Formats: sequence, C-alpha cells, structure tokens
Amino acid sequence: MGFPPIFGGAKDQGATFPKPKDERLDPAILPNTDGYFGEYGGAFLPPPLVPIIDEIKAKYNELKEDPSFWAELRLLEKHFTGRPSPILHCERLSEKIGGAQIYLKREDLNHTGAHKINHCLGEALLAKKMGKKKLIAETGAGQHGVALATAAALVGLECDIYMGEVDMAKERPNVVRMKILGANVIPASHGLKTLKEAVDAAFGAYMEDPVTQFYAIGSVVGPHPFPAMVRDFQSVVGREAKEQFKELTGGKLPDNLVACVGGGCNAIGLFTAFLGDEKVKMFGVEPSGTDLKTVGKHAATLTLGTPGVIHGFKCVLLQDEGGEPAAVNTCASGLDYPGVGPQHCYLKDIGRVKYETATDVECVDAFMSLARDQGIIPALESSHAVAYAIKLAKTLPKTETILVNLSGRGDKDVDYVVENFGAKYGVSVPKYEMPKAEAALSAA
Repeated sequence: MGFPPIFGGAKDQGATFPKPKDERLDPAILPNTDGYFGEYGGAFLPPPLVPIIDEIKAKYNELKEDPSFWAELRLLEKHFTGRPSPILHCERLSEKIGGAQIYLKREDLNHTGAHKINHCLGEALLAKKMGKKKLIAETGAGQHGVALATAAALVGLECDIYMGEVDMAKERPNVVRMKILGANVIPASHGLKTLKEAVDAAFGAYMEDPVTQFYAIGSVVGPHPFPAMVRDFQSVVGREAKEQFKELTGGKLPDNLVACVGGGCNAIGLFTAFLGDEKVKMFGVEPSGTDLKTVGKHAATLTLGTPGVIHGFKCVLLQDEGGEPAAVNTCASGLDYPGVGPQHCYLKDIGRVKYETATDVECVDAFMSLARDQGIIPALESSHAVAYAIKLAKTLPKTETILVNLSGRGDKDVDYVVENFGAKYGVSVPKYEMPKAEAALSAA
C-alpha cells in the first residue's frame, strides 16, 4: 500500500466498543455466531454462495484480531480520508429555531463527500488480502459507488457499480465521478430502476463469478457477516464523536443523537459507541416521502414494515400483498430501499432507538435551511436527519443538545433540488452552453 504498518494491541487498534450494562446492546456479542440480532439477520443464500460467504466471514474474523490490518486502515483514514471529521455547533441555526443546540458530525467533509468511504476502504483492503480481482456493488445516490471506485483505484482493483437508471439521471455528477475514477457504471433498467433493482443486478452479477469478485455491500444489510462488518468499519464515526463532543462541552455527552436511516450504516456508525450510555437518546429518521399512507410513495420501513427476507437476510421489510418487496420512492435516492439493517430492527424492538420520519418537503426545507443559515449544503439523505433535528429542537430547552450525523454533502443533489424545488426558494439558474476546450477541438 505504500504505508508503513503500525503494530499494537488488537483491542487498541481495532473495532472495539465500551461494554454496556445491558448485554443486549453489547456489540462484542452481537450478532450471534449465526449472524442474528435477535430474530433479524442471518444468511439466506443459494448453496453455491455458502462457501464463498463463509470464506469472507473467516477472513474478516481473522483480520479483526490482526493489529496490522487495523493499523493500515487507521493510517488510510487519517491520510487518505482526512479523519477525524470535525463536529460543528450550528449556532445560527440553533438560535433561529430557539430550542436545543444542534451539532453536526461532519462526515460530509470526508474524501469523496460522505461516510461511505469508511467501510469501502475496509472492504477494499479485505478483498485485496483475499486475492480478489474486482470489487462490485450497488449504489443509490452514488456516494457508495464513488467511495468504492475511489478505494478500488487506491488498492489497484477493477470496479463495477450497478445503479438504477432513475438514480443515474438524478445523481449524474456521481456517475461522472465514478467513470473518471475508472469504474464501470452499469445501469439497472428493470422494475422501478432505483436502489433495490441495483442490488438485484449486483447480486446477479456476483452469482456469475463469486470467486474473483468481491461484493462490497454498501450498508449494514445483506447476509452475515456484512451487517456486523460494515458496522465495525463505520463505528469510527461514533468513537470520534464521543470524545470530540466531550472536548467541546466540558466532558458532557450529547442528550440526543439523530441520523437518517435507509439501510442504516451511517446511523449505526454513530450510535454504536453510545449504546451503553443510557441517558443518550437516539433517533433514526426514515423517509416518509410524499404520502406515508400510500405504497410506493415513501420508504418508511421500520415505521410500516413487517418481518421478511430480502437480499440474503431477515429484516423488517415493506411488502406488497403478495409478500414481495414493495415499491418505494423518496427525494433521496440513497434511502430508496424497502429493507433495513437487522441491527436497527433489533434496536427498535428492544426500545433503545426510536425511529421517526421526515417528508420530502421537510427534507428539502432542511436542505435549504442548513445551506442558508450555516453555509453547508447537505445531501438529501442527511437532510432527513437535519429536518427531524430541527423539529425535535423546537420541543426542547436551550440547555439540551442534539448531535446529527451529517452523513454526506449535497453537491450531487443541487441540480435535482433546483430543478424541482428551486422556484419555492427563489433559486433559478439559466442553462448555458459549455464552450468546447481548445485541446478537445484540436484533437478532433
């Protein structure tokens, strides 16, 4: 890799967590050996994939105890990703709202613009050490695709990204970024042409060659060991945030944590380090889209779903009358998924995390508020969390605090927002023809 290894105890360098009083919340024993968080998780696989996934599980379990693996990853996090990401107190926004103080964990400042790089680097290193030749994955908003293409370029692997045609149109800047980074971007053209269909297509391609390819799942979903593995890589967010927040506030912890939830990796990344802190309330925010009462107009899985199996794991799932995954739709492509991570299902069942919703309108309002009151353009996915934090802050005293995981930046969303909602906020940008570069003209 070109980085010198740093050796130390695995417990110091690896994905370790404080032990909570309630062992139901202990990441050290969750999931169980079969990959279950309570009744959710597991691995529902076609027979040919069983030995392949077992190999991934065995290699990850080996590397998890290897201090040199974590040292290599921590070095990349520092020098490549730019960690630690800072925490910002949103003073103007908080003053405007008049309630609790809102803070942001700035994952939008990571290299590639989101939290996705955290697990993509880990998965890329794992694939490289397993001798794989190609990384493949799905992407919705394109952030996972960009992060994986980036990691593939860094470690020298080929990369195929599957993306729904609808999302390719909505998130064109990220499609361009993936191609510049050397990835093949393959459109999913069936069904609703969004995230679920991209996952379907990626799984299909993986089945054709699971030996030389590594399917780098983009969230805390999929068959065991992926929900736990991605959680471990994302847990750096909460570990940093816990120490940073105490440093900012004289040793205090945040009263409330808020994060958006689609598959749920950014939320689990923030929540994990705080699970044992009983006084810290946690809120996951799902998209209620344009109509929570109509199938296909939202993606509020934990709010309205029932247990089912999708993409190799059991979770709470939005299902149609025939028991198939239901249609979903929101303004945020990265949240358009009918399932959710199994640990989120478990945390809801035991009451440790509350799951709320935000509409498309509330999301775009929060997008514009953060831009105009704090100078930060957030991803539409993250804007769901900001929207709920604003709503929550209004109900709390000024002495309370809310820490939001700002999981990504909104560069990818600006064209979509302006075209669809710009008039409401007085934003109009004429389209001009781009001049041809002289070098391109001379080469023609």
